[in-house]
Amino acid sequence: MGNCCVGSSTKKSRKERRPNPFAQGDYHTNLQILKNQPKARILDKYVLGRELGRGEFGITYLCTDKETQEIFACKSISKKKLRTAVDVEDVRREVAIMKHLPEHPHVVTLKGAYEDDNAVHLVMELCEGGELFDRIIARGHYTERGAAQVTRTIVEVVQACHRQGVMHRDLKPENFLFANKNENSPLKAIDFGLSVFFKPGEKFSEIVGSPYYMAPEVLKRNYGPEVDVWSAGVILYILLCGVPPFWAETEQGVAQAILRGLLDFKRDPWPKVSDSAKSLVRHMLEPDPKARYNAQQVLDHPWLQNAKKNPNVPLDAVRSRLKQFSAMNKLKKRALQVIAERLGGEEIDGLKEILEKLDIDNMGVITFEKLKMGLIEIGSQLTEHEVRLLMEAADVDGNGTLDYGEFVAAAVHLQRLDDDEHLRKAFDVFDVNESGFIEVEELREAVGESLTGSPSESDVVQGILSEVDLDKDGRISYEEFATMMRRGTDWRKASRQYSRDRFNSLSMRLLRDGSLNPPSYSMR
Repeated sequence: MGNCCVGSSTKKSRKERRPNPFAQGDYHTNLQILKNQPKARILDKYVLGRELGRGEFGITYLCTDKETQEIFACKSISKKKLRTAVDVEDVRREVAIMKHLPEHPHVVTLKGAYEDDNAVHLVMELCEGGELFDRIIARGHYTERGAAQVTRTIVEVVQACHRQGVMHRDLKPENFLFANKNENSPLKAIDFGLSVFFKPGEKFSEIVGSPYYMAPEVLKRNYGPEVDVWSAGVILYILLCGVPPFWAETEQGVAQAILRGLLDFKRDPWPKVSDSAKSLVRHMLEPDPKARYNAQQVLDHPWLQNAKKNPNVPLDAVRSRLKQFSAMNKLKKRALQVIAERLGGEEIDGLKEILEKLDIDNMGVITFEKLKMGLIEIGSQLTEHEVRLLMEAADVDGNGTLDYGEFVAAAVHLQRLDDDEHLRKAFDVFDVNESGFIEVEELREAVGESLTGSPSESDVVQGILSEVDLDKDGRISYEEFATMMRRGTDWRKASRQYSRDRFNSLSMRLLRDGSLNPPSYSMR
């Protein structure tokens, strides 16, 4: 944590002073993201086609080279979605890392990066073979041998990154796609949005990633590249039994389970899994990062070295569990996309007013003392300890002050899940017949299942219903949907903003009770 005392010198304060991005006029149009990048219009070289996917910051399109007719994927990141300096730096670093990594058979290739007034466009190798779990689910036969093959690929990616001084920090099944629909298609890592460069011995404190896959040292805010092996170990555990090793209904519960580090090898199908596989899981999910296997040790383990000798016994229970796990994530991811698409500018403008109210000397940043005194002045009941927690959680760069971007990014993220209006809009998208409930066929449609599905598909839908349908009337009400969305597990978009959850809960408490709201602004 950087300097946060009231006695900091004027000279240092001026040095750390940052401009308010909201006061820069046409901020997004004038913002240059790709530094030292030759100006080139993407439409001069490529034709953008149908939409392939949609995320928090942009849309991925099918992309065709005009000259060669080669087909790629174009990830277009809207500048208007990049609301903070942290967001901008994330994009710059993602491009730098993808350019830095040498060609690898299991890492998606960046073909080019372009920028115009509205967006940054990343043209990448097209992977159209589907997500990892979907391929496993579609196969009629799934065994330890298949799990070993996938694990080897993932750990080879980890090794390749670490050799280049890159820590991935967000390894999860959704970030691996098959290149094509062929049975022997290569599996490729596709997303480096949370990756960072690291030096030997360097430690990081920023909490990022998806909760299920986080290593304990991430939660303790003191970690290095060993976290990638832990995440790969979580994926291996899921591949072998169909559920995550550390499970709970709340984010706090997931964190506590990770810190306890107790692995369950008793429930089905673990008794059918080889001792060698369980040995590797234990080494990868070793709580002490110094004792945890590195990537090379994982690749040298007998279970991977002798993969062809691994049991070929079908793990049927794994496929059905993976199907439900994947479907639940898709439902919640789709809901978050709907919310993100509908988040307008009024929320940002209101937070701007709140921050300007606290920034009484117009320095463009908020110090701990300024935050504490401002909260006292407006009648907040937060203790000094809570204010300090709020400050530490939101102060991403650790310089002892909050800039506008740090505060806004943290508050906006939780607002999407905390604001009933945003949740209601997402619910209405799924409630196609406007009955006031998400019914079985609507739920099946929402998770991408066929309406004339097989019994196993019906089991998936029923599994989601059994978890979400609290009053057991066979349908999901808005209240049940909102409860599902506010539970803390890995459907929440993995981003830097997750690292500010402690700050979010405190800041949103203030916003809800009106203690921070200026007269012209109220949370809807």
